[in-house]
Amino acid sequence: MARHAALALLLSSADDPAGILEALRLQGQRPIRMLGVDAPRALVRAAGLLPVRLVPTHAPTPMMDAIMGGAGLSLRGKSLLEQLVGDGAQPDPVLITSADNEQPQVFAALRELARDAGGRLGPVHFLDRLYGPGDGVARYNDKRLAQLHDWLAGIGAPVGDVAAAEADEVRLRVLLGRVLDLRPAGRLTGAEATRLVVGASLLPLDQAEAALSALLTDPPPVIGAKHRLFLTGSTQEDFRLYDALEAAGALVAGETQDWGRGWCGNPAPMVRRAPDDAASVIAMAQATGAEALLHVTRPGDEASPWDVKVLRDAGLPFLAVTWDGTSPMPPALAAFLADPAAPATPPAPSPPPSPARAGGGRAALKPPTRSRKSLAAVASFGQFQRDWFAGLREQVAAGSPLAVVNANAPQEILRALDIPFVVNQWWASIVAAKQQSGRYFGLLRERGYPADVEAYSAQGLAATFDADAQNAPWGGLPRPDFLAAVIGTDATARIFRHWADETGADLFLYQRSFDSRWTIPVDWWDDLPDDWDRHLEPERLDLLEGELRAQVAALEAATGRRFDPGRFAQVMDLVNEQEDWYRRTRDLIAASHPAPVGIVDTMPATMVPQWHRGSVWARDAAKALYDEVAARVAAGEAACPNERVRLMWVGRGLWSDMGFYQRWEESHGAVFVCSMYLSLAADGYIRRHDRGRDPMRALAARFVTMGDELRMPTWAGAWHVRDARIHGVHGAVALADADPFVLRALEEASIPILRLDLDNYNQEGADEAAVNDAITGFIEMLG
Repeated sequence: MARHAALALLLSSADDPAGILEALRLQGQRPIRMLGVDAPRALVRAAGLLPVRLVPTHAPTPMMDAIMGGAGLSLRGKSLLEQLVGDGAQPDPVLITSADNEQPQVFAALRELARDAGGRLGPVHFLDRLYGPGDGVARYNDKRLAQLHDWLAGIGAPVGDVAAAEADEVRLRVLLGRVLDLRPAGRLTGAEATRLVVGASLLPLDQAEAALSALLTDPPPVIGAKHRLFLTGSTQEDFRLYDALEAAGALVAGETQDWGRGWCGNPAPMVRRAPDDAASVIAMAQATGAEALLHVTRPGDEASPWDVKVLRDAGLPFLAVTWDGTSPMPPALAAFLADPAAPATPPAPSPPPSPARAGGGRAALKPPTRSRKSLAAVASFGQFQRDWFAGLREQVAAGSPLAVVNANAPQEILRALDIPFVVNQWWASIVAAKQQSGRYFGLLRERGYPADVEAYSAQGLAATFDADAQNAPWGGLPRPDFLAAVIGTDATARIFRHWADETGADLFLYQRSFDSRWTIPVDWWDDLPDDWDRHLEPERLDLLEGELRAQVAALEAATGRRFDPGRFAQVMDLVNEQEDWYRRTRDLIAASHPAPVGIVDTMPATMVPQWHRGSVWARDAAKALYDEVAARVAAGEAACPNERVRLMWVGRGLWSDMGFYQRWEESHGAVFVCSMYLSLAADGYIRRHDRGRDPMRALAARFVTMGDELRMPTWAGAWHVRDARIHGVHGAVALADADPFVLRALEEASIPILRLDLDNYNQEGADEAAVNDAITGFIEMLG
């Protein structure tokens, strides 16, 4: 029971959203379930629908557990899907926004699960609302909102007087803000304040306003508390954390999270903003009377740990922990709640990223074994890379600018401008291959950065701190002048902003847009090379093309170089030629029995030239690969002459131990014949710009889908199945981070799957015997 009568309705509503939803249906209201702090509530109110916030619950998720196991979406994502398509789901309309990196996956998963949901799933719409400067983002959002208008009309809810609905919404939020002003005076607990926000977002407008007005008329009494804390870190969508902290005697006086005080204004998702600015957070904390900062990361959140460094030394007592609010409270947190001003015990060193667990006792995987390369073309790549990188270091030492870019960021404009560049993920593979990853994790930790979240993408940042000339891989990564990345994960922007701050590099972040269609072409690999302009959403192409042109202008201004459209068209042609050779090679390997080569050869044979896309050398290297594979087929040569079992590898490659893939060739005749590397090069990159089409728009078409092919439900599952079938594989072996919908699609196609709880980047702590036994048993079962 609420400690004050005026709180009762709002608090009980927040604690029972399902009950509120059912009551609204019985009252004849038509609810729309909305996921995303930035969902346009006024717009759907103007369409005659009642916006009801969709929140995760703590109920079991049997359907999602059966589909995903322990991989894929977080517990939050599974809960959301279970509510929408599981037993007992109601066919209300559903609106999802791209407020965080998981919600597009939830939408795509619903698209994939629709065939299983029967009549339980109502109409679903995805609003890809972006945040950032520039007219391009504003135009993109306008188009997406216009599509939302059309969808609402299509489900029988045409949009009416938006201005009146917006005025109602503003009035509600202003009233809620006035009520939340009671909090600094000690008249609301943190748990009550967050429930008020939720309750106000769930109830019909008149009921919410009446309850809030009653609180202003008769405010609750002042609460006593031992310590007042200001909460940062992960967005908390439920109340477990607040309840636990305040049960321990603290008072959460304020917070920086999506569903806190910020919701009263014009809410924008925190994960789409810059990392927390220490000065502004301290100012907010002091305004609430808080005496300490507490940063809590929700398990699975890879973004908020990157904010810890800027807050730790901000001037208030500070603690950062990972906790879900229900498991036993970490001892460090219990001590902090007892006395925030007491000196904190230095945290134990964090473990290596995602140590593998294959079951049984522990025995670290044996040192990497040298793989047997069968291709002369591949044998020359290592020396080429060393010579290229040495030359790049010389160029930079002589004054040339250097760019470092993520693999999913367009590199072709750098090639056309003759700006030397390094791909971030290539550098991470070199760090791993040189067995320096452990040292690099330490370099991150020493500077206050996390070493156990997005570790693969943070190795370039770690290189900034590498002063060990003797051990620095290949002499070390020079300090970049330019950094570029697509905001592909919630952590990406934070990593790159820290990297820019540490190096002084100019940073360019490309927006990550998402396909918003409920029905998409499944066999995209046949359509996109030649007809991308008919099969991709034009608003996505418009946005990225504009960003590409803006990046070109920025690079021209910074370097004094001039972008030559003719040179750029040549780069695009060279890339298409290179990928055409990869397509021919992939098809040849797939059709050849026994396989002429395995992925020990094709992975490096593909990826090394891919880092040099758009160069004559890379095009010729791809052709040389095809010629040599064709010669092996003609001569009857095979990767494994006694081939009996063909395997597919799903997920990132084990670059630090390529010999892993050959351990079962001699004993079992088992060959890993395909992986995402050659197949994605064959199907994911070709974008022709003939028929008068603009090469820059073709480049946008190449990168606007980057990542969808590998991990987005519908896109990725059908493609993996097709790749498995053309290669004639008997089974697939998948890493721990493999997309569960890809694995589901493979299993539905009667392709057996072995799931390994193994990390591609670091195998410290893995159980060698269990991994080997698992693969051996799987192969013997297939054979």
